[in-house]
Amino acid sequence: MASIHPSAIVDPSAVLADDVIVGPWSTVGPSVELKAGVMLVSHVVVQQDTTVGERTVIHPFAVIGGDPQHNGYKGEPVRLEIGSDNSIREHCTFNRGTPQGAGVTRVGSNNLFMTGAHVGHDAVVGNNVVMANNATLGGHARIGDKVFLGGLCAVHQNGRVGQGAIVGGLAAVTRDVIPYGSAWGNHARLHGLNLIGLKRKGYGKDAVRRLLAAYRDLFEGAGTFAERVEAVAGDYADLPEIMEIIAFIREDGKRPLCLPGE
Repeated sequence: MASIHPSAIVDPSAVLADDVIVGPWSTVGPSVELKAGVMLVSHVVVQQDTTVGERTVIHPFAVIGGDPQHNGYKGEPVRLEIGSDNSIREHCTFNRGTPQGAGVTRVGSNNLFMTGAHVGHDAVVGNNVVMANNATLGGHARIGDKVFLGGLCAVHQNGRVGQGAIVGGLAAVTRDVIPYGSAWGNHARLHGLNLIGLKRKGYGKDAVRRLLAAYRDLFEGAGTFAERVEAVAGDYADLPEIMEIIAFIREDGKRPLCLPGE
């Protein structure tokens, strides 16, 4: 049976796994599901219509599953779905989706959300993501796996940050950041590849050199950008990371692309 502190409030419609811990002064609202091993440390609000995956720990004063911050929201049924093994630190805010979007905000697994991080309505966050203190995602933002978002950075609504990318602190991300890219500045500019991240993930020197060569051909080579995209797609077809960048560029994104020197 779940361990619920006497000061906590749990709605009768909530579904709690047997080993869930609901700490002091926490609130679990209607149509919430807390799966095995979930812990609400204390003073946590899981407002409503939210699923929290296994072994996720939510720290004090976080508000999870709050109403979307959208003027068009009129109380329609919308959801938040969170995966497993996440650490959600103090004062984080995760909003549910909107009928105007997908109707659901999705957060993956094995993520670290530091103090004050915000996930806006209809956003999609992948796995193994780190959002540092007060990093912010606007509505409909899409964050790939293994992304690092620096403290106080903000990703514009509908913005995309591709897998393995890093965004520096305080950056205003108004343009899409390619997979494995390194973007920083206000507004954020692309400053190369996320070399530290690649090395930490076990890429050897030869692999990094080839990725850098492809990056230079793509962003510094001769011809128009469209011509360079096609050339790189042919010359580096055996590199899955480069082909992921090419697919990201070709996708019909709603924001401009973050480029070097812009």
